[in-house]
Amino acid sequence: MFSSIAPLARLNPFYAPHFQLVQDGVRKRPEPAEAPSTRRSLAAASAAEEYSCEYGSLKFYALCGFGGVLSCGLTHTAVVPLDLVKCRMQVDPQKYKSIFNGFSVTGLCKFGFYEVFKILYGNMLGEENAYLWRTSLYLAASASAEFFADIALAPMEAAKVRIQTQPGYANTLRQAVPKMFGEEGIWAFYKGVAPLWMRQIPYTMMKFACFERTVEALYKYVVPKPRSECSKGEQLVVTFIAGYIAGVFCAIVSHPADSVVSVLNKEKGSSASQVLMRLGFKGVWKGLFARIIMIGTLTALQWFIYDSVKVYFRLPRPPPPEMPESLKKKLGLTQ
Repeated sequence: MFSSIAPLARLNPFYAPHFQLVQDGVRKRPEPAEAPSTRRSLAAASAAEEYSCEYGSLKFYALCGFGGVLSCGLTHTAVVPLDLVKCRMQVDPQKYKSIFNGFSVTGLCKFGFYEVFKILYGNMLGEENAYLWRTSLYLAASASAEFFADIALAPMEAAKVRIQTQPGYANTLRQAVPKMFGEEGIWAFYKGVAPLWMRQIPYTMMKFACFERTVEALYKYVVPKPRSECSKGEQLVVTFIAGYIAGVFCAIVSHPADSVVSVLNKEKGSSASQVLMRLGFKGVWKGLFARIIMIGTLTALQWFIYDSVKVYFRLPRPPPPEMPESLKKKLGLTQ
Protein backbone atom coordinates (compact mmCIF):
# COMPACT_ATOMS: atom_id res chain seq x y z
CA MET A 1 0.00 0.00 0.00
CA PHE A 2 2.68 2.49 1.05
CA SER A 3 4.80 1.62 -1.96
CA SER A 4 1.96 2.72 -4.23
CA ILE A 5 1.39 5.97 -2.31
CA ALA A 6 5.02 7.11 -2.40
CA PRO A 7 5.16 7.72 -6.18
CA LEU A 8 1.92 9.71 -5.99
CA ALA A 9 3.33 11.84 -3.19
CA ARG A 10 6.35 12.68 -5.31
CA LEU A 11 4.00 13.94 -8.05
CA ASN A 12 2.68 16.59 -5.64
CA PRO A 13 3.91 19.97 -6.93
CA PHE A 14 4.80 20.92 -3.34
CA TYR A 15 6.92 17.82 -2.74
CA ALA A 16 10.41 18.80 -1.55
CA PRO A 17 13.49 16.56 -1.41
CA HIS A 18 15.30 15.64 1.79
CA PHE A 19 19.00 15.26 2.39
CA GLN A 20 18.93 11.60 3.36
CA LEU A 21 16.53 8.96 4.61
CA VAL A 22 17.84 6.16 6.75
CA GLN A 23 15.62 3.15 7.37
CA ASP A 24 16.63 -0.25 8.73
CA GLY A 25 20.27 0.66 8.28
CA VAL A 26 19.87 1.27 4.57
CA ARG A 27 20.59 4.79 3.37
CA LYS A 28 18.24 6.06 0.68
CA ARG A 29 19.46 8.91 -1.46
CA PRO A 30 17.55 11.36 -3.63
CA GLU A 31 17.68 10.72 -7.34
CA PRO A 32 20.60 12.55 -8.90
CA ALA A 33 19.84 15.52 -11.09
CA GLU A 34 21.46 16.03 -14.45
CA ALA A 35 21.58 19.79 -14.88
CA PRO A 36 23.81 22.26 -12.99
CA SER A 37 22.66 25.18 -10.85
CA THR A 38 20.56 28.05 -12.17
CA ARG A 39 23.34 30.55 -12.74
CA ARG A 40 25.68 28.00 -14.31
CA SER A 41 22.81 26.76 -16.49
CA LEU A 42 22.14 30.29 -17.69
CA ALA A 43 25.83 30.89 -18.30
CA ALA A 44 26.11 27.73 -20.36
CA ALA A 45 22.91 28.47 -22.27
CA SER A 46 24.14 31.94 -23.17
CA ALA A 47 26.78 30.35 -25.39
CA ALA A 48 23.99 29.05 -27.63
CA GLU A 49 21.56 31.94 -27.14
CA GLU A 50 22.51 35.57 -26.62
CA TYR A 51 20.53 37.13 -23.80
CA SER A 52 19.67 40.82 -23.86
CA CYS A 53 20.65 41.35 -20.20
CA GLU A 54 22.08 39.64 -17.14
CA TYR A 55 19.87 37.61 -14.83
CA GLY A 56 19.00 39.79 -11.82
CA SER A 57 20.11 43.06 -13.43
CA LEU A 58 18.07 46.28 -13.32
CA LYS A 59 17.16 45.83 -16.98
CA PHE A 60 16.00 42.29 -16.21
CA TYR A 61 13.74 43.52 -13.39
CA ALA A 62 12.43 46.42 -15.51
CA LEU A 63 11.48 44.18 -18.41
CA CYS A 64 9.95 41.63 -16.04
CA GLY A 65 7.87 44.47 -14.58
CA PHE A 66 6.82 45.48 -18.09
CA GLY A 67 5.85 41.88 -18.76
CA GLY A 68 3.75 41.94 -15.60
CA VAL A 69 2.03 45.15 -16.75
CA LEU A 70 1.07 43.56 -20.09
CA SER A 71 0.19 40.26 -18.45
CA CYS A 72 -2.17 41.62 -15.79
CA GLY A 73 -3.43 44.63 -17.74
CA LEU A 74 -4.51 42.67 -20.82
CA THR A 75 -5.92 39.68 -18.97
CA HIS A 76 -7.91 41.67 -16.41
CA THR A 77 -9.47 43.64 -19.26
CA ALA A 78 -10.32 40.43 -21.12
CA VAL A 79 -12.15 38.80 -18.20
CA VAL A 80 -14.11 41.86 -17.02
CA PRO A 81 -17.55 40.47 -17.99
CA LEU A 82 -16.96 37.24 -16.04
CA ASP A 83 -15.54 39.15 -13.08
CA LEU A 84 -18.65 41.33 -13.07
CA VAL A 85 -20.91 38.27 -13.05
CA LYS A 86 -18.91 36.82 -10.16
CA CYS A 87 -19.18 40.04 -8.12
CA ARG A 88 -22.89 40.36 -8.76
CA MET A 89 -23.49 36.75 -7.73
CA GLN A 90 -21.73 37.54 -4.47
CA VAL A 91 -23.61 40.75 -3.60
CA ASP A 92 -26.69 40.98 -5.83
CA PRO A 93 -27.43 38.19 -8.30
CA GLN A 94 -30.19 40.18 -10.05
CA LYS A 95 -28.06 42.95 -11.54
CA TYR A 96 -25.57 42.74 -14.42
CA LYS A 97 -23.80 45.62 -16.12
CA SER A 98 -20.45 45.74 -17.97
CA ILE A 99 -17.52 48.00 -17.07
CA PHE A 100 -13.93 48.34 -18.29
CA ASN A 101 -11.26 47.19 -15.85
CA GLY A 102 -7.47 46.99 -15.92
CA PHE A 103 -4.94 46.74 -13.09
CA SER A 104 -1.58 47.11 -14.77
CA VAL A 105 0.01 48.51 -11.63
CA THR A 106 -0.55 45.28 -9.71
CA GLY A 107 1.17 43.35 -12.51
CA LEU A 108 4.15 45.66 -12.29
CA CYS A 109 4.44 45.16 -8.54
CA LYS A 110 3.48 41.50 -8.41
CA PHE A 111 5.69 40.05 -11.15
CA GLY A 112 8.49 42.58 -10.83
CA PHE A 113 8.79 42.30 -7.05
CA TYR A 114 8.48 38.51 -7.21
CA GLU A 115 11.61 38.30 -9.33
CA VAL A 116 13.39 40.70 -6.97
CA PHE A 117 12.44 38.82 -3.80
CA LYS A 118 13.06 35.39 -5.33
CA ILE A 119 16.64 36.31 -6.20
CA LEU A 120 17.13 38.22 -2.93
CA TYR A 121 15.90 35.38 -0.71
CA GLY A 122 17.69 32.80 -2.85
CA ASN A 123 21.00 34.61 -2.33
CA MET A 124 20.32 34.85 1.41
CA LEU A 125 19.68 31.10 1.63
CA GLY A 126 22.61 30.07 -0.51
CA GLU A 127 22.61 27.78 -3.52
CA GLU A 128 22.02 24.50 -1.67
CA ASN A 129 19.29 25.70 0.70
CA ALA A 130 17.59 27.61 -2.10
CA TYR A 131 17.21 24.30 -3.93
CA LEU A 132 16.16 22.24 -0.91
CA TRP A 133 13.68 24.88 0.30
CA ARG A 134 12.61 26.16 -3.10
CA THR A 135 8.88 25.83 -2.37
CA SER A 136 9.26 27.95 0.76
CA LEU A 137 11.36 30.36 -1.28
CA TYR A 138 8.58 30.76 -3.87
CA LEU A 139 5.98 31.22 -1.13
CA ALA A 140 8.00 33.85 0.73
CA ALA A 141 8.92 35.79 -2.43
CA SER A 142 5.35 35.85 -3.75
CA ALA A 143 3.88 36.83 -0.36
CA SER A 144 6.35 39.71 -0.06
CA ALA A 145 5.57 40.92 -3.59
CA GLU A 146 1.82 40.74 -3.05
CA PHE A 147 1.99 42.65 0.24
CA PHE A 148 3.31 45.72 -1.57
CA ALA A 149 1.20 45.16 -4.70
CA ASP A 150 -2.00 45.24 -2.64
CA ILE A 151 -1.15 48.61 -1.15
CA ALA A 152 -1.10 49.97 -4.70
CA LEU A 153 -4.13 47.91 -5.76
CA ALA A 154 -6.50 48.64 -2.84
CA PRO A 155 -7.81 52.05 -4.06
CA MET A 156 -8.57 50.74 -7.54
CA GLU A 157 -10.13 47.55 -6.18
CA ALA A 158 -12.40 49.58 -3.91
CA ALA A 159 -13.50 51.84 -6.78
CA LYS A 160 -13.98 48.89 -9.14
CA VAL A 161 -16.24 46.99 -6.76
CA ARG A 162 -18.20 50.15 -5.88
CA ILE A 163 -18.93 50.80 -9.58
CA GLN A 164 -19.73 47.15 -10.30
CA THR A 165 -22.04 46.57 -7.36
CA GLN A 166 -23.80 49.96 -7.16
CA PRO A 167 -25.27 50.75 -10.60
CA GLY A 168 -25.60 54.48 -11.09
CA TYR A 169 -22.91 55.32 -8.55
CA ALA A 170 -20.30 56.12 -11.21
CA ASN A 171 -19.32 55.01 -14.67
CA THR A 172 -15.57 55.59 -14.60
CA LEU A 173 -12.70 55.56 -12.13
CA ARG A 174 -12.38 59.33 -12.57
CA GLN A 175 -15.96 59.78 -11.38
CA ALA A 176 -15.80 57.23 -8.57
CA VAL A 177 -12.60 58.35 -6.82
CA PRO A 178 -13.58 61.94 -5.87
CA LYS A 179 -17.09 60.81 -4.91
CA MET A 180 -15.76 58.09 -2.60
CA PHE A 181 -13.22 60.47 -1.07
CA GLY A 182 -15.90 63.08 -0.43
CA GLU A 183 -18.16 60.52 1.30
CA GLU A 184 -15.67 58.60 3.45
CA GLY A 185 -12.25 60.20 3.04
CA ILE A 186 -9.07 58.22 2.41
CA TRP A 187 -10.46 55.31 4.44
CA ALA A 188 -12.84 54.53 1.57
CA PHE A 189 -9.89 53.27 -0.48
CA TYR A 190 -8.08 51.29 2.21
CA LYS A 191 -10.81 49.83 4.41
CA GLY A 192 -10.59 46.70 2.28
CA VAL A 193 -6.79 46.34 2.34
CA ALA A 194 -6.75 43.77 5.19
CA PRO A 195 -9.29 41.43 3.54
CA LEU A 196 -7.52 42.15 0.25
CA TRP A 197 -4.32 40.81 1.83
CA MET A 198 -6.33 37.83 3.10
CA ARG A 199 -7.52 37.16 -0.43
CA GLN A 200 -4.53 38.13 -2.56
CA ILE A 201 -1.57 36.90 -0.51
CA PRO A 202 -2.75 33.23 -0.34
CA TYR A 203 -3.84 33.58 -3.97
CA THR A 204 -0.45 34.85 -5.12
CA MET A 205 1.48 32.37 -2.98
CA MET A 206 -0.47 29.56 -4.65
CA LYS A 207 -0.19 31.23 -8.06
CA PHE A 208 3.61 31.40 -8.04
CA ALA A 209 4.59 28.39 -5.93
CA CYS A 210 2.12 26.01 -7.57
CA PHE A 211 3.10 27.29 -11.01
CA GLU A 212 6.84 26.85 -10.37
CA ARG A 213 6.44 23.33 -8.98
CA THR A 214 3.91 22.32 -11.64
CA VAL A 215 6.29 23.40 -14.41
CA GLU A 216 8.99 21.35 -12.73
CA ALA A 217 6.67 18.32 -12.48
CA LEU A 218 5.48 18.63 -16.09
CA TYR A 219 9.01 18.60 -17.47
CA LYS A 220 9.97 15.75 -15.16
CA TYR A 221 6.96 13.46 -15.55
CA VAL A 222 4.94 14.55 -18.62
CA VAL A 223 7.06 16.25 -21.27
CA PRO A 224 9.02 13.52 -23.05
CA LYS A 225 12.21 15.58 -23.44
CA PRO A 226 14.24 18.11 -21.41
CA ARG A 227 13.22 21.77 -21.58
CA SER A 228 16.49 22.60 -23.34
CA GLU A 229 15.35 20.43 -26.26
CA CYS A 230 11.86 21.95 -26.44
CA SER A 231 11.10 24.78 -28.85
CA LYS A 232 10.02 28.15 -27.49
CA GLY A 233 6.46 27.37 -28.59
CA GLU A 234 6.46 24.04 -26.74
CA GLN A 235 7.80 25.72 -23.63
CA LEU A 236 5.01 28.31 -23.77
CA VAL A 237 2.41 25.52 -24.01
CA VAL A 238 3.82 24.03 -20.81
CA THR A 239 3.67 27.49 -19.26
CA PHE A 240 -0.02 27.85 -20.18
CA ILE A 241 -0.98 24.42 -18.79
CA ALA A 242 0.91 25.00 -15.55
CA GLY A 243 -0.69 28.43 -15.25
CA TYR A 244 -4.21 27.02 -15.59
CA ILE A 245 -3.57 24.33 -12.98
CA ALA A 246 -2.19 26.94 -10.60
CA GLY A 247 -5.17 29.20 -11.31
CA VAL A 248 -7.71 26.58 -10.24
CA PHE A 249 -6.04 26.22 -6.85
CA CYS A 250 -5.72 30.01 -6.57
CA ALA A 251 -9.46 30.46 -7.04
CA ILE A 252 -10.34 27.94 -4.36
CA VAL A 253 -8.02 29.20 -1.62
CA SER A 254 -8.86 32.88 -2.16
CA HIS A 255 -12.59 32.78 -2.84
CA PRO A 256 -13.97 33.24 0.71
CA ALA A 257 -11.92 36.40 1.21
CA ASP A 258 -12.89 37.57 -2.28
CA SER A 259 -16.57 37.33 -1.31
CA VAL A 260 -15.93 39.41 1.81
CA VAL A 261 -14.08 42.09 -0.19
CA SER A 262 -16.90 42.34 -2.73
CA VAL A 263 -19.57 42.86 -0.06
CA LEU A 264 -17.38 45.09 2.12
CA ASN A 265 -16.76 47.59 -0.65
CA LYS A 266 -20.48 47.75 -1.42
CA GLU A 267 -21.60 48.50 2.13
CA LYS A 268 -20.67 51.54 4.19
CA GLY A 269 -19.64 51.10 7.82
CA SER A 270 -19.32 47.29 7.76
CA SER A 271 -16.25 45.41 8.95
CA ALA A 272 -14.74 42.27 7.44
CA SER A 273 -15.73 40.17 10.48
CA GLN A 274 -19.34 41.42 10.33
CA VAL A 275 -19.62 40.59 6.65
CA LEU A 276 -18.08 37.16 7.19
CA MET A 277 -20.50 36.31 10.00
CA ARG A 278 -23.49 37.48 7.98
CA LEU A 279 -22.52 35.55 4.84
CA GLY A 280 -21.83 32.32 6.68
CA PHE A 281 -20.06 29.26 5.27
CA LYS A 282 -22.42 28.82 2.32
CA GLY A 283 -22.47 32.49 1.42
CA VAL A 284 -18.71 32.91 1.05
CA TRP A 285 -18.63 30.22 -1.65
CA LYS A 286 -21.18 31.87 -3.95
CA GLY A 287 -19.76 32.46 -7.42
CA LEU A 288 -16.96 29.90 -6.97
CA PHE A 289 -17.50 28.14 -10.30
CA ALA A 290 -17.41 31.41 -12.22
CA ARG A 291 -14.28 32.40 -10.27
CA ILE A 292 -12.56 29.08 -11.07
CA ILE A 293 -13.15 29.60 -14.79
CA MET A 294 -12.11 33.23 -14.56
CA ILE A 295 -9.00 32.73 -12.42
CA GLY A 296 -7.91 29.58 -14.26
CA THR A 297 -8.09 31.36 -17.60
CA LEU A 298 -6.68 34.57 -16.16
CA THR A 299 -3.68 32.88 -14.53
CA ALA A 300 -2.89 30.74 -17.58
CA LEU A 301 -2.98 33.78 -19.87
CA GLN A 302 -0.94 35.87 -17.43
CA TRP A 303 1.87 33.34 -17.28
CA PHE A 304 1.70 32.80 -21.06
CA ILE A 305 1.97 36.53 -21.78
CA TYR A 306 4.63 37.06 -19.11
CA ASP A 307 6.78 34.22 -20.45
CA SER A 308 6.20 35.41 -24.03
CA VAL A 309 7.54 38.82 -23.08
CA LYS A 310 10.65 37.17 -21.67
CA VAL A 311 11.10 35.23 -24.90
CA TYR A 312 10.54 38.32 -27.07
CA PHE A 313 13.05 40.44 -25.16
CA ARG A 314 15.49 37.51 -24.88
CA LEU A 315 15.53 37.59 -21.08
CA PRO A 316 17.23 34.82 -19.10
CA ARG A 317 14.67 32.12 -18.32
CA PRO A 318 16.09 29.72 -15.73
CA PRO A 319 15.31 26.04 -16.34
CA PRO A 320 13.51 24.01 -13.67
CA PRO A 321 15.78 23.88 -10.59
CA GLU A 322 18.23 21.02 -10.30
CA MET A 323 20.38 19.84 -7.43
CA PRO A 324 23.64 21.83 -7.17
CA GLU A 325 26.88 19.96 -7.77
CA SER A 326 28.10 20.81 -4.26
CA LEU A 327 25.03 19.15 -2.75
CA LYS A 328 25.50 16.09 -4.96
CA LYS A 329 29.04 15.73 -3.61
CA LYS A 330 27.82 16.02 -0.01
CA LEU A 331 25.24 13.31 -0.64
CA GLY A 332 27.75 11.14 -2.47
CA LEU A 333 25.85 11.29 -5.73
CA THR A 334 28.88 12.04 -7.87
CA GLN A 335 31.91 9.93 -8.54
